[in-house]
Amino acid sequence: MLDSFDAPIRHTAGNPKTGEAAYSVLSDRDFSNAQSEITVWEGYEATPLVSLAGLAGQVGVGRIDYKHEGPRFGLGSFKALGGSYAALRVLQRELAKQLGRDVSLEEIRNGAHRDACAGITLVSATDGNHGRSLAWGCQRFGAPCRIYIHAEVSEGRAVAMRELGAEVIRIAGDYDDSVLLAKKEAEENGWFVVSDTSWEGYTKPPRDVMAGYSVMTREACEALEQAPTHVFLQGGVGGLAASVAAALRQYYGEASPRVVIVEPELAACLFDSAKAGKATNFAIQEETIMAGLSCGEPSEMAWEILAEEASDFVTIPDSIVAPAVRLLANGETGDPVVEAGESAVAGLSALIAACQSPEMKATLGLDEASRVLLIGSEGVTDPAIFAAIMEGKDNV
Repeated sequence: MLDSFDAPIRHTAGNPKTGEAAYSVLSDRDFSNAQSEITVWEGYEATPLVSLAGLAGQVGVGRIDYKHEGPRFGLGSFKALGGSYAALRVLQRELAKQLGRDVSLEEIRNGAHRDACAGITLVSATDGNHGRSLAWGCQRFGAPCRIYIHAEVSEGRAVAMRELGAEVIRIAGDYDDSVLLAKKEAEENGWFVVSDTSWEGYTKPPRDVMAGYSVMTREACEALEQAPTHVFLQGGVGGLAASVAAALRQYYGEASPRVVIVEPELAACLFDSAKAGKATNFAIQEETIMAGLSCGEPSEMAWEILAEEASDFVTIPDSIVAPAVRLLANGETGDPVVEAGESAVAGLSALIAACQSPEMKATLGLDEASRVLLIGSEGVTDPAIFAAIMEGKDNV
C-alpha cells in the first residue's frame, strides 16, 4: 500500500537556536487579537483534528494527528483565517485615517462603514486559496477586490474567486510575476495590497495574515492531550509554517515540537534558504502539482522565524502527492476518510516517504514514540483536479 512512497526526498538541516523571533515577529498580542476577532465570526467552528492511528502503526510512529482545514468557513482552506482577517485590519487602518478616529473591527464587521469600504480596493496575488479568502472578506465587508493569478492556476479556482465578487486578472508568468504586477498596479492606482508575503517596508498585512492562521494552531493544541514531538509544515512563502512554529513555541515553550519544513522539489525556496543561511529565491522552471506551494521567493518576515525554529528542511517529488490524496480519501489505512487537496498532503507525503527510509527516518528523529502533527491545509478546493487524482492520474 505504501510502495508508492518509495521516492527520494532531499534533506538539509536547519540551524535552530534560542531566539526571540517566535515572540517578537508575531507577538502573543497579535495572536490573541486575531483569535478574539475570528472566533466571533458567523460560521466559526473549530476544524477536526483527525487521528491517523492506522497509518501511524504502518509507518512506525507513535501517533499522527491531521488538522483537517477543508471545512473552514465553507472556503475549503486554512487561508480563510488569514486573508479575510488581514483585509479587515487594512480597512480598519484606512478608515481610521479617513475618519480621524479609532475604528473598531466590530464596526466594520457589522457594516457601519460599508459605503466607505466601497471606495477602498484590496488586491493580491494568489495560487487560489489566499485570493479566495480575500475575496470572501471583501464581499463581507463591502470592499472591491482584485485578484492576480498566474498561468497555471486552474480555471476552477478562478471561478471560485469570481463567484465571491472578485475581479480576477490572469497573467502569463508565474506566481512571483503575479505578485510584482499586483504591487505595481496597486501603487499606480492607490489600491491596497493584502499579501501573505512580506518585503522591505511591507509587514503589517503579512503579520495579520499569519496572526489569523494562529486560530488553527490554537485549536490543534487545545485538542491534543500532549505536545507533539514533530510537526511537518508546508513551505510556500513560509507564512503558514512560521505562524504555526511561532504559535507552537508560545504555547508549549521548551516542549515545542521539532519543526520539519516540506516543499516541492520544483519550488524549494526555503530549502535553498536553509542551505544558504539567508532568505534565498528559487527559480521555478516547472509548476508543481502542489499549486499552493509554487512559490520562488520566501517571505522575509516568515524566514526570520523559521531560521530560528526549523530543525529540518525536506523536498518531495510530485510523484508521491496523488497517492497521498488517494490514501486519505479511500481510508486505505483504516483511518477516517479525509478528502484533501494537493497542497494539504505535502507533510503527510514527506512523513510516509521518510519512514520508508531507515536512514531518513533516523535523520528526522522519528521512532515508535514520535507524535506527529500534520496541517491538512486544504480540502477539495478544485473538484476537477481531485476527481482526476481519484481516477488514478498522478500528474494533473
